[in-house]
Amino acid sequence: MARSESFQCDVCGSQKNHNDLWWLAWTDCFEGISPGDDQPLIKLTRWQQRQAHEEGVKHLCGARCAGTMIDRWMTAQHEDPSAHCESV
Repeated sequence: MARSESFQCDVCGSQKNHNDLWWLAWTDCFEGISPGDDQPLIKLTRWQQRQAHEEGVKHLCGARCAGTMIDRWMTAQHEDPSAHCESV
């Protein structure tokens, strides 16, 4: 029996159909010379079924929702400019 799973856009709530061209995003760490220099960063890539199950990965239905998520992330970074990777 085939396994059925569904994914929902983390921004707008749309359900992913099998043939939809979606995106994945997650936060990572840009390592500085010392831990105090580390900076949070965001990564974005096209949909990969296996990576869609990874902890912390956001599911995005398209460019508009990807842009919205990045805008929200950037706003949060400006609100706490001293944030380092451990607080992401």
